[in-house]
Amino acid sequence: MTATTYDLPAAPRQQGRVALLWMSVFTAAWTVVLYWQPAIQASGVPTAASRIFVHALIALGLWLGLERTEMIAAQRRNAWLAVMVPFTLWVSVVWSAAINGLFKPGAIGLPLTPMAIFLPVIIGAPIVLRSKRLGQVLDAMPATWLVALQCYRVFGALFLANWARGAMPGIFALPAGAGDVVTGLFALPAAIALASGSASGRRAAVMWNIFGLVDFAVAVSIGIITSPGPLQLIVPSVPNGTGLYPTVLVPTLAVPSSILLHVVSLRQLWRRAKA
Repeated sequence: MTATTYDLPAAPRQQGRVALLWMSVFTAAWTVVLYWQPAIQASGVPTAASRIFVHALIALGLWLGLERTEMIAAQRRNAWLAVMVPFTLWVSVVWSAAINGLFKPGAIGLPLTPMAIFLPVIIGAPIVLRSKRLGQVLDAMPATWLVALQCYRVFGALFLANWARGAMPGIFALPAGAGDVVTGLFALPAAIALASGSASGRRAAVMWNIFGLVDFAVAVSIGIITSPGPLQLIVPSVPNGTGLYPTVLVPTLAVPSSILLHVVSLRQLWRRAKA
């Protein structure tokens, strides 16, 4: 990703460096706060606030994208509701299950966390890849939106803070936290590179998306085999508490929604390249 953006014009390169610097400062400060005051994370307020904020951004971005299309008002409204109603219902069901402790190890006999991760992707990916309405929105929406949005991935620093405090095993926290932080840090530089309109900027955005998906593949795989449950293969010295509220909202809500955002972004970039 860095090598690809090296061929960009000077202005986008400089803007990308500035964005990366400020995001790095914010991420470092946030990690220190979580390490110093673990009660902040335990309260669930940061996790809840970030999920609500991202949900609102997706709703607003979809509506603004629809307004850029040639659809009539009724078509825009119906398309927006067709996405946001099931999306909101899914978030509500998963959130309620997390609060009620259904994702805790041994709460039920099913591997509920892996199901919450994979089912939305299995159901949603074919829809977002084949929907003609969504294709119209993607053609009208700036490609930078879907890339810049995932700067929220820097909040994955909570895994690093938990590992530093000895509250989470390094075998999971280090790759999961570092991968999320890197993806979030480079979201704005990748969006700035993409906004330049150059081929190298588009390649940078594609590589960023691929890196984000690989990060999830690694984190989810390690998380499943190290978490208590029927799929556990490794028992770390420190229990992996990703099934506990509020941390469980990361794998059950943030991961599948972020995967689908990567898929949608790649579809948009492919359509632009094809055009």
